[in-house]
Amino acid sequence: MTERMVPAGFHGNYWGPAATEARKDGRLPKITLTPQMQRWDEWGRKNLRSGDIVFRLGDARVAKGWFPMSRFLANASNSKFSHTGVVSVEDGEPFVYDTTRTSVARQPFCVWILDNVGHFGVKRLKPEYRSQIPQVVDYVHDVFEKQVPFDYELGLDDKALYCIELTEKAFRHAGLKLSDPIRLGDMERAAEFPVQMIGIAQASQFALKSPLTFEQEVFFPGNERHGIWSSDKLQVVVPPTFTPGYPFMADHGLPQDVASAN
Repeated sequence: MTERMVPAGFHGNYWGPAATEARKDGRLPKITLTPQMQRWDEWGRKNLRSGDIVFRLGDARVAKGWFPMSRFLANASNSKFSHTGVVSVEDGEPFVYDTTRTSVARQPFCVWILDNVGHFGVKRLKPEYRSQIPQVVDYVHDVFEKQVPFDYELGLDDKALYCIELTEKAFRHAGLKLSDPIRLGDMERAAEFPVQMIGIAQASQFALKSPLTFEQEVFFPGNERHGIWSSDKLQVVVPPTFTPGYPFMADHGLPQDVASAN
């Protein structure tokens, strides 16, 4: 959905630094909020804080849109989520820093949530770790300004980043390891998808310089047992809640108001 917001003929990262500045000075149109987006904006301003991690189920696809990669990875890893982002509240407005297929993105929360097609959740550092939040935010601001490219090869180095990797490394930059990477072959439900697992490995040989293997270690949003969601340094602000985004927000609405976690 957020890609449909990009004006015809625009090239580059519509959620990158140059486009952000262009919206501020009028060279690009400002983001127009629908009534549903306005509701999410109000909810985010009320409930989100800098350093929060937002989780969603995305619908990223490969093979010309035929294969739903996000849903597959969520299912194979036994997670309700495929995607994470880090919140930074700026002038009272919550922005989410994550990655798109172009590079690191900065999206208003009410825009970011549009790409949710299933469960949504929020976690926050426990009080004893919150002094590290400025360092977390500094990291996402830095990789945004540098426009670190998207990591299609899901590598663990810093040359490129995928969304969960960006989140994990932002907190590690602040001295807080949230989770360990997991081998693709060790995903909790990987054995239930043998055809898809083999197909991805084989297809990646033609698409990537470093093809994916079952031994590839990857960071995951996870569940109560693994991944970022399982971190003992985090507490729940919003549990996994089925709130798919536009155009279904009018039907499913927002999560119930939540008291800010202490």
